[in-house]
Amino acid sequence: ELFRRLNMAPGGTAALVAIRRRMLRGLKSHPDWRVIDADLVHLFSSWFNRGFLTHERIDWHTPAIVLEQIIHYEAVHEIASWKDLRRRLEADRRCFAFFHPAMPGQPIIFIEVALTNGISTAVQPLLDLDSPVTDPESADTAMFYSITSCQEGLRGIPFGNLLIKQVAQELGQEFPRITHFRTLSPIPGFGAWLASVKDSLGSTPAGRAMSKSLKWLEDDEWFRRKYIARLQPDLMSLCAYYLLCAKQGPEPADPVARFHLGNGAQLDRINWLADISKQGLKRCAGLMVNYRYRLSDVEDNHESYVRENRVAASRQLRKLARDCPLFQG
Repeated sequence: ELFRRLNMAPGGTAALVAIRRRMLRGLKSHPDWRVIDADLVHLFSSWFNRGFLTHERIDWHTPAIVLEQIIHYEAVHEIASWKDLRRRLEADRRCFAFFHPAMPGQPIIFIEVALTNGISTAVQPLLDLDSPVTDPESADTAMFYSITSCQEGLRGIPFGNLLIKQVAQELGQEFPRITHFRTLSPIPGFGAWLASVKDSLGSTPAGRAMSKSLKWLEDDEWFRRKYIARLQPDLMSLCAYYLLCAKQGPEPADPVARFHLGNGAQLDRINWLADISKQGLKRCAGLMVNYRYRLSDVEDNHESYVRENRVAASRQLRKLARDCPLFQG
């Protein structure tokens, strides 16, 4: 009741979001706060439902104060400058955000999209400041390459699935030639998982060979060396196994996989050396994933995932997982 009354005061909603942000940072040392956190999550789920959110396109004419926040909050691929931001807002790019009327000028979540011919398998070309601007009318694919939640105090409140579906529908109406909706997504948990299992692969000849080859990853320039061709099948197989078989409880271990699969996407393809930035090589050995959003299948995939923890995945990706020495059938 106290939180409801505070929410009625001017600036009350933003203050409560800030309170939860501070609370989340202190939960480990104050586990008794979890009951308060549960109350806030319950209230925020109601106050921030789709009926209250406004959906806006971000472009170069958006107020500078909002553009500054887009630069500040971008969490997947850093926006290095105003020139960088401007390229991401050109005619062959789109950026959309959700806002809440009680927090004017503060994006809740935003998504960045590249309109392309064909499915992108590497992120550096999408982020290249000098890449030519193409005619969006000729595009057949919408590549979702970044999605960022801006308000830490709203962690756990589901916005991303709503935004992706709305953007896909909107782009399909604006550009009838676009029939493919894919992500180019990081695999943030893969690097740490790989480090934890690489010494336990040696029970079979294939496992011992794989374990030996993974030692090459200790070379900071491994992706430029002559042994890169030998590393590729091992890393691709291990990544497929990680995405399909490594678990956190009944769900996939990877947080980005949980997000997209929970939204009804399909694990479609692993891309080799798709992100060769320092961060991309460290967190996921340069690999990235295309998740496929086929609008006719989204609801069925979502229901299967929620009810049975069933992961929708392509045949190619399942075969890669079966090739991993860790695979048990």
